[in-house]
Amino acid sequence: MKTILILNAQVVNEGKIQTTDIFVKDGLIEKIDTNLSGLTADKVIDAKGKHLFPGVIDDQVHFREPGLTHKACIHSEARAGVAGGVTSFMEMPNTVPNALNQELLADKYEIAARTSLANYSFYMGASNDNIEEVLKTNIQNVCGIKVFMGSSTGNMLVDNEKTLENIFSKSPMLIATHCEDEATVRANTEIYKERFGDNPHPRVHPEIRNVEACYKSSSMAVELAKRHNTRLHILHITTGKETALFTNEIPLKEKKITSEVCVHHLWFDARDYETLGNQIKCNPAVKADGHKQQLLQALLDDKIDVIATDHAPHTWAEKQNPYWSSPSGLPLVQHPLNLMLEFYKEGKITLEKIAEKMSHAVADCFQISKRGYIREGYWADLVLVDLNDSTTVTKENVYYQCGWSPLEGQTLHSKITHTIVSGHLAFQEGTFDESATGKRMLFER
Repeated sequence: MKTILILNAQVVNEGKIQTTDIFVKDGLIEKIDTNLSGLTADKVIDAKGKHLFPGVIDDQVHFREPGLTHKACIHSEARAGVAGGVTSFMEMPNTVPNALNQELLADKYEIAARTSLANYSFYMGASNDNIEEVLKTNIQNVCGIKVFMGSSTGNMLVDNEKTLENIFSKSPMLIATHCEDEATVRANTEIYKERFGDNPHPRVHPEIRNVEACYKSSSMAVELAKRHNTRLHILHITTGKETALFTNEIPLKEKKITSEVCVHHLWFDARDYETLGNQIKCNPAVKADGHKQQLLQALLDDKIDVIATDHAPHTWAEKQNPYWSSPSGLPLVQHPLNLMLEFYKEGKITLEKIAEKMSHAVADCFQISKRGYIREGYWADLVLVDLNDSTTVTKENVYYQCGWSPLEGQTLHSKITHTIVSGHLAFQEGTFDESATGKRMLFER
């Protein structure tokens, strides 16, 4: 593996920004110092004027492989993530077939080992009848158990109360939940079908998958976790009301109940359905204006712990279907850091907080081994950003297999110039080096 020397970088790490040099050898950060220019390396990067972040760890993506590879695959989407500074991802089990047993889970790891440019982990899926398989999951090399407490996309709804009690009482590892109350969503669906017929405007989406559906399910998950002392992580919080379920009174490493916000729920609001329609149809829904401000505040206050994308690509043709048959989900993994840097440019968040919520806190939340920080002895997962350049999102420069982004036409006032994955310079100035793949993440549990 080639040695890499990064000089004059403004390193954003652990609450500080300091100009320093970094030497990478054998995949690891070997030395961090203010004067390493005398060292020799296979690759020297002069980072003067640029900011170096720890690689983004995205704890929620859908890469569609196996079974739905007409939409995306692990190779294409991991590659897109790397172009956006995402060096590690955790992928969901609602692929086809669903990852509901250890063999199917192992198949996904095997595909990633061959094809993923980014580091990887995959959730084990829970259903109403696979508790024995769930309990076989290795807590040291699998990120967590995924429970759909709302059916969302796919057929993995866990709605049996006895099953939920079983999972929450017996799981030895983190349980990540999708929380929307299924009965509320179904009742609202029937009302809106009667009112609007076959083709309502997508603006109805946050009214069908409303605040109460989210809060009812999230509060139930929190109650279950407290009763059984379960390690619970609630994904994609979308409402201000839900933020009251979480605390900032104890350090993250001591929390048993944590939460995530996704970039699109900070970026979009219900007014955007008028121009983007089904492009931003996702579950849980992008809500009315006001919620995104409350979500950002909860993130800044440490009630919400991490930022993710819930990257969920569908083909452009699928998204053009009428509202009821247009699938939920949008592609986002190429631009989450750029989006958060827009909030920095607007004075809404600091660079240090972005590094915390997209890297440090994810590593702490999932107990990831030697990742998420810029430290000697840690894996070299690094992203170099030019805050004086810009990125205009177009169909021509998105790397998703689906070929589109809801951000098309927008200019984001930062540019990812280099991405290093486990010591491998995987992306540089628009060019990929796919001569090495990412590594399987390990967990210190």
